[in-house]
Amino acid sequence: MISHRSRQLSCVAVGFCCFVLCQILNVQAAEPGQMQRGKLLYLQNCVMCHQTAGQGMPGTFPPLAVSDYFAKDFNRAILAVVQGASGRITVNGKLFNNIMPPVNLDDQKVADVLTYVRNNFGNSGDAITADDVKSVRAKSRFPTYAQLLQANTYAPLPKPPTGFALREVVRLPENGHRLASDNGKGLFVLGPKGQVWQVDISTGKLTQVLKPEDYIEQSAGDPGTTGMTFDKEHRFYLVADQRNESGSLVTNNVIIYRSAGLKNGTIEKPLPWLRVSYPWGVGPFNHGVGHIAQGPDGYLYVGSGSRTDGSEPGQDPRYFKGGEVPLTACIWRIDPKSEKPEVEVFARGLRNPYGFCWTDKGQLFATDNGPDADAPEELNCVEQGNHYGFPFKFSDWTEKPYPYTPDAPAGLTFKLPVANLGPAASGSPGKPCFTFGPHSCPAGIVFLGDDFPEPYRGTLLVGRYGNLIKSPSDAGFDLLRMKPVKNAQGNYETEVHSVMSSVARPLDVITLGKGRIYILEYSRQTQHRADVSMLPGRILELSVKK
Repeated sequence: MISHRSRQLSCVAVGFCCFVLCQILNVQAAEPGQMQRGKLLYLQNCVMCHQTAGQGMPGTFPPLAVSDYFAKDFNRAILAVVQGASGRITVNGKLFNNIMPPVNLDDQKVADVLTYVRNNFGNSGDAITADDVKSVRAKSRFPTYAQLLQANTYAPLPKPPTGFALREVVRLPENGHRLASDNGKGLFVLGPKGQVWQVDISTGKLTQVLKPEDYIEQSAGDPGTTGMTFDKEHRFYLVADQRNESGSLVTNNVIIYRSAGLKNGTIEKPLPWLRVSYPWGVGPFNHGVGHIAQGPDGYLYVGSGSRTDGSEPGQDPRYFKGGEVPLTACIWRIDPKSEKPEVEVFARGLRNPYGFCWTDKGQLFATDNGPDADAPEELNCVEQGNHYGFPFKFSDWTEKPYPYTPDAPAGLTFKLPVANLGPAASGSPGKPCFTFGPHSCPAGIVFLGDDFPEPYRGTLLVGRYGNLIKSPSDAGFDLLRMKPVKNAQGNYETEVHSVMSSVARPLDVITLGKGRIYILEYSRQTQHRADVSMLPGRILELSVKK
């Protein structure tokens, strides 16, 4: 997360409902080891929806702090985790109506995370054991953890577009966050904590070429990784957001690690190359610093997402209440020639620019994820010095989405997102959408060159991860094709065509030339359902038929 509510895809994963406040079956105190394990599991799996202080999100995700929902029957808490939940519930007198998939955790891990929540956020209680979880799971829709895994099998391959072939390259051991290639040579996939694998495209063999314990600075905080690339000099870069709780305020320590790249079958140990920090985000909205890529000018560009949904102050005293800071909601530019690099802000007003790429004309286009307030998601042509609206303006809206939406500074002007003229992704000629339907989560984006046939040549391909909050339909889960051009008013517009649907949460897309596209499926979900968990996905190859 890619969120749509937090696309870091250290948090690119759906949080789960750790409802916990109540009496439990076996009376025993929580041990420090279990509490520490539970805390890490909470940060990895729960915080996106239930937030850092367990306060939840009004109307969408119920609170875990001082909650009355399971006070009399804790078995419902365990059941919600191991089986999933959906529909209307009332917690602390307020109505919630959403979908929670079952969680990919075994009995001991479920016990650990529920014990942690039960002893935090103003709660106190006894430890939960793996046997407690096992007993409840036995009476659920998935009586064992193995049966949950079996029920969440991979969906059949989507139907490829005419003139293309589609095949599965490899199934991943963990949720993948990003794909990269060394100047078109080799395919690499990034895991959530800094794991990097090289993929043998012909055989599907995975070889781990980088282990986080070998290079991640643990003292900087718990890492989440959503960006990696190689530059033209074959150097390797990896972006880590490291959550640090040692100070009075929780901070996001951003470290860009760099190494000489692949040598003798492994990536040489990356060393810290750039360090910056800023206050960790409020609620689940620490989108973090993610995608990194080298532009035509030789500079490195880095996407830095917002730390709020829309400049709300937050409620937890351990988190900075001042909204966005100079290093967030923008795209950075960095000189790779520098041994002591500094961040230059290239453009501002981008809430969460998860993916970006350049056309053959050097135009930079970036996907941008919208707020919870049902605004359309955006595609922007990003030019130096421009402002793209956030947090003052969303899409082409003229009204303020929230009571706390700040007034724009005097004299500040905004660039419109690309207008979607349809036929796909909620656009039409008479009523364009700026740019995609709400909550569809545009993520990875790639430019298709001369090795592709018409009508794909010279177009942008965007993968939409799919909605993470309840909406009238399953938005996203697809690949879209478009070719933005300037209209008479000087604004970009494009037709948007569906290339492939029922794709399992496509988080990233790249091309290695020769008419080949590689698609990173984050999980196995092809729709937002309560009975499908976020188990690791796979890599697909979409290639032009010979």
